[in-house]
Amino acid sequence: MTERVVRTAAYILLFLWACFTLFPLYWLLTTALSPREAVLAMPPSLVPGEITMVNFRRLFRQAPILTWIRNSAVTSVAITAWHVLFDTAAGYAFAKRQFPGRNFLFWLLIASMMIPEQVTLVPVFMMLDRFGLIDKLQAVILPGMAATFGVFLMRQYIQTLPSELEEAARIDGCSELGIFTRIILPLCKPALGVLAIFTFVANWNQFMWPLIVLNSRHRFTLQVGLQTLQSEFLTDYGLLMAGASISALPTIVLFLFFQRYFISGLTLGGIKG
Repeated sequence: MTERVVRTAAYILLFLWACFTLFPLYWLLTTALSPREAVLAMPPSLVPGEITMVNFRRLFRQAPILTWIRNSAVTSVAITAWHVLFDTAAGYAFAKRQFPGRNFLFWLLIASMMIPEQVTLVPVFMMLDRFGLIDKLQAVILPGMAATFGVFLMRQYIQTLPSELEEAARIDGCSELGIFTRIILPLCKPALGVLAIFTFVANWNQFMWPLIVLNSRHRFTLQVGLQTLQSEFLTDYGLLMAGASISALPTIVLFLFFQRYFISGLTLGGIKG
């Protein structure tokens, strides 16, 4: 009896916590689907009295939302692909290959994680300006093609793979590139899934760097473009919430389909190497 009571109480607490954490999403959708009068009503109503798509129609009419979505998709997918390639290759080198200064270089790389991102904004911007890449999507993609966290994550995971598989492949005459592509990559699918999902979500929601390097309205990513919908003297909350709903949709779908990778990502970084 006591165990049943404890379990019921735990379910009730989890349900209340889920309601608490999902309330911002509920309020986002409620505001996006409410007319302007209902959005500005005081006190606000938790239950919408009228459901309308007028905010979404105004959003697609007033802003190049499809262009912004395309720009965000291009930059996020490109950065994710390069992350998977570079971070996995570097992680493999640090985990399985022997070369002078390996440990020193790895810890130097880890130490770079303590450098605030804001410190590198000016030098990276000046470098891209010299290459003539400002106000181009390449300016968003190039600085994000690899990351220290991704190298660390893949190194920690690859270290857990048995070295006997590589030795057997070498005996069979497999090249180093073949070992990497035919042995290491297939075995790294869980870690690759975690890295790809985390990278895509982070870059889909990226705001500061695209805001700095993109100037033309038709080149904005979705997050930067939504910011331009807010004027100096007026905030159209219904319009902004409609845009935020569209922005949140890919990450929600991604989480629903690949939530097991999110859960495994909580433990991958703690693997001992």
